[in-house]
Amino acid sequence: MTQDSERLSDDASRRKFLVGAGTLGATALAGCTLGSGDDSAGPSSLTADGSSTVYPITNDASAVWNGNPPASDEEYWGPGQYDIDTDMNLADYWGQKYGFEPTEERSVPPFQVQVALSHSGTGVEAVTSERVDIGDASSTAESILGADSDKLDNIVDHVVAVDGQPIVVSEEIRDAGVSQITGDELRGIYKGDIDNWSEVGGPDKEIYAIGRAENSGTDTAFRKNLYGDPDAPISPDTRKGQNQQVAQLVKQNDNAIAYIALAFVEPDQGTPPIGLELDGTLYEFGKNLGAKEYPLSRDLHCYTWEDTDNRESAFINMILSEFGQQNFVEPNNYFKLPPERREEERGKLADQA
Repeated sequence: MTQDSERLSDDASRRKFLVGAGTLGATALAGCTLGSGDDSAGPSSLTADGSSTVYPITNDASAVWNGNPPASDEEYWGPGQYDIDTDMNLADYWGQKYGFEPTEERSVPPFQVQVALSHSGTGVEAVTSERVDIGDASSTAESILGADSDKLDNIVDHVVAVDGQPIVVSEEIRDAGVSQITGDELRGIYKGDIDNWSEVGGPDKEIYAIGRAENSGTDTAFRKNLYGDPDAPISPDTRKGQNQQVAQLVKQNDNAIAYIALAFVEPDQGTPPIGLELDGTLYEFGKNLGAKEYPLSRDLHCYTWEDTDNRESAFINMILSEFGQQNFVEPNNYFKLPPERREEERGKLADQA
């Protein structure tokens, strides 16, 4: 797997804008209902649910899609910036590639997109049971469903980004001098064998180890990558279902450690990352978490069920474009897919009209 080897540039203001846009988009959609599926009523809404790690990407994308901004609105769209030659509104442009009639109206896309928030196991289960169109997951469907599941034959994996999964600690621990730990120390902390920060060069203070819920993709990936087994038993002091909840706990305590998605790292605001030394290499936030050798990196997935229809293809194609990678992946501190891998992922989409 090829990944960027350098940390994405800091773009806090743009990230705040996109997160705000996502919140507005979700609020605007709160009163919307799913389409009937009747062609005379237009296409039904596209729905997604799942991973809190993938959520910032698909939610930000849905907010801009539902806004359907015109080509002249360079803050939201601006095709001239992305080697896209069109005067169409954003959602109209991506939708017409798959046969959807352009509306030519801001805030009126060819179909609405609604994104819910839960975790990877829920997203995969929801898409395989056909309750939603897209299942967001930060772990593989195989690790969630089991390698022998017959559902794997009908689920389609669309990788949209890569996450470096850093280790973060409370500001007080970082300020006390803990700037890095080894892989063996991290394994010991989450096994319960190391329970005081003084054992890893920190203050004489108990370690508060925070983990993700057992059915979350972040937790599955952490155990698989660190211990070699997605079902390896670990003993965190508490578990939380969402990255947002983990970040809040780290901020609220003065002795915490956690594994978290890149999008939720705030180096100077409560969730500072520390280096992780593995097999003689020190991996650090802002330097080499995107290197393909970093063991805690993982693909971020948008799963579809029984092929990928035109609605799903239009939306995912937008995320896979350079426009989508720059506006929905990079601002959330994830790593863009290289061009050759994006083309590989596009090969899984429906044929364009």
